[in-house]
Amino acid sequence: MSGSDDDDSRSYVKLVSAEGCEIFVERGVAIGGSETMKAMLEGQFMESEENVIRFPDIASHILEKVVQYLHYKAQNNDSPTRIPEFKIEPEIALELLVAANYLNC
Repeated sequence: MSGSDDDDSRSYVKLVSAEGCEIFVERGVAIGGSETMKAMLEGQFMESEENVIRFPDIASHILEKVVQYLHYKAQNNDSPTRIPEFKIEPEIALELLVAANYLNC
């Protein structure tokens, strides 16, 4: 594998949900949006070496919504205008709150 291929593969992080669903997210979006993921990816942890973070307590649909929020946060971070509302379905609000608290995002 050439250096540029390695750089390309390291630009994304694989997130694995409780059910084993794999979601890929840009490394910068993960690090910029979640203090927990930042610590895992920049510290001396297995996740940093493997570029994979496993979340055995976060369901797929919740992890997917978290990734949507991380993208929303990255897009609207420096917006000079009013930031649009991030829609959250009431049925997942509690689970999402628990995940967001754990991920510190």
